[in-house]
Amino acid sequence: MLAQEIIRRKSRAQRLDAAEIQSFVRGLVDRSWSEGQIAAFAMAVCLRGMGREECVALTQAMTGSGDRLDWSRAKLHGPLLDKHSTGGVGDKTSLVLAPLVAACGGVVPMVSGRGLGHTGGTLDKLEALPGYTVTPRRATLVRVLREAGCAIVGANARIAPADRRLYAIRDVTATVESVPLITASILSKKLAAGLDALVMDVKVGNGAFSTEAHSADTLARSLVEVAVGSGLPTQALISDMNQVLGSTAGNAVEVREAIDFLTGAAREPRLLQLTLALAGRMLWLGGLAASPAKGEQQAMRALDDGSAAERFARMVAGLGGPANVLARGGAHLPSAPVQRVLAAPRDGVFSAMDTRKIGLVIVALGGGRRRASDKVDPRVGITRLLPLGTSVKAGDALLKVHAASAASADAALLTLAEAVHIHDGPAVPNPPVVRHVVGRPGRAA
Repeated sequence: MLAQEIIRRKSRAQRLDAAEIQSFVRGLVDRSWSEGQIAAFAMAVCLRGMGREECVALTQAMTGSGDRLDWSRAKLHGPLLDKHSTGGVGDKTSLVLAPLVAACGGVVPMVSGRGLGHTGGTLDKLEALPGYTVTPRRATLVRVLREAGCAIVGANARIAPADRRLYAIRDVTATVESVPLITASILSKKLAAGLDALVMDVKVGNGAFSTEAHSADTLARSLVEVAVGSGLPTQALISDMNQVLGSTAGNAVEVREAIDFLTGAAREPRLLQLTLALAGRMLWLGGLAASPAKGEQQAMRALDDGSAAERFARMVAGLGGPANVLARGGAHLPSAPVQRVLAAPRDGVFSAMDTRKIGLVIVALGGGRRRASDKVDPRVGITRLLPLGTSVKAGDALLKVHAASAASADAALLTLAEAVHIHDGPAVPNPPVVRHVVGRPGRAA
């Protein structure tokens, strides 16, 4: 089928049949479609959308473009569970959630991605740890899953190869926000991973791809319905992204915060609330807890007794990272040579932030990609970010910038000064980070 004819039909909002969608996916893999044609198709989908049948067909075609993982001979002990986030600023939940669920009896073969648009990528964060390998051999992956119960890795070239090419082009063509493309991208890899259950974290707010509640609900329902329709029990949490999650954003700085979280040195309340909510749902869907609430209690015990931290250390060492990552408290991680504080301009309440703009600052510092071929500087980012609702005095530090040069630090501070807002009035508590759950109440969901 002619690529230009398929693009033309979709650009006119016509429904594509399974054969046309399969032709597009085949073109992604065998490179008979050029980057320009792929970008045009992605833009047409972004602007015109896809019906549910089209989305299912695209997801299944992308899943079938490569291998499906078979764990039957791996002798893993526990249900295969995973979580995926639609992307946020400062979202290091995966780093702490995978070992936490593993400590509670689950097996978490977490296939993660790199930064997309203004949001950070879990693989970029973990690669800040010297030696950490995100594309291990299968024998290594199985060994780490047996020993640690979790392994956060990237999809190898044989898992949904169609998505690998499309993902990179979406990142640089302003087509990241398409619900059908997000659904197919995420679920093609999850369906190929051989999971027993999946929990989705769908972000909503000014730092999310879904800035409005209705669009987040639409995406969550698309993900749940396509996954469940493909035989994978799935639920989705709608979580707040009107502020950075945790107190850091970047790569190495987020890994350091994750280590502090696991060891109990510091646990930012919103990050803790979201992590426990996701863990509780995963354990419940996997049959390891009688209810989500019971699952949260189990997860909290695994945090407090150090077993989750120990699983993280085993995973990092098993995948080539530092053997004593906990003992040195993140000292293995690279540090930026320039660090400067953004001070509050006046007395008041830190009441709002433009979270998307903060994410774009990280990209501008070198912590993300403008082009698919860009290299990421793991050192840069922000730390010591105050939570919204904090009362401040003029001159108080709102956050600290970590930069590769004085010039890039100055530019970041100018933009960040526009992204944070101090208002008069009394301090108010933060809203709950978890808004609601999408999906049927039973495990069969």
